[in-house]
Amino acid sequence: MKYILLTLFMIFSTTKYETQKYDLVFSEDDFEIRFYHSSLKAKVVSQRNANGNFYKLFQFISGNNSKGEKIAMTTPVYMKNDDNSNTMEFVMPESYDIETISKPRDENVVIYESEAKHFACIRYGGYSNTGKFNMHSKKLIEKLSDLKIKTVGDLFYVSYNSPYKVFNRRNEVMVEIEYN
Repeated sequence: MKYILLTLFMIFSTTKYETQKYDLVFSEDDFEIRFYHSSLKAKVVSQRNANGNFYKLFQFISGNNSKGEKIAMTTPVYMKNDDNSNTMEFVMPESYDIETISKPRDENVVIYESEAKHFACIRYGGYSNTGKFNMHSKKLIEKLSDLKIKTVGDLFYVSYNSPYKVFNRRNEVMVEIEYN
């Protein structure tokens, strides 16, 4: 256990990660509308807690894949929880495409190409928890309602930092939107 915690600390104590790119469409205070181009992602969906999902994705980028290669950690990490399942997604580095990415050895890890879409988000700092997520989710939905923008699907949580980063943390609540 000490080895795992030390390894995670060493990996995530670095602050320079490739971050998924997007086009900023609209910004007001902590609210943004973004256009995300298609990107390659690794995803795990389970009925268990999110820690197991993180471990499976982390093992995949650490070499538990068809080529035994290490794949760089990127940001953000996408998370969605509902009554029936927990989903976690890692964005893959831009240098890969669906043909060149190593194939997962764990059948629970799925590689896919996301579609280009518009998303709305609210950014907030500190360590996230259910209360903060719910508060910012409500704020996001109210803002979208005021702007008469329709949502598509469920809200999800996005994290840009390791659990070991204490200051200047970046969290977001996001939702896909209908936007022209």
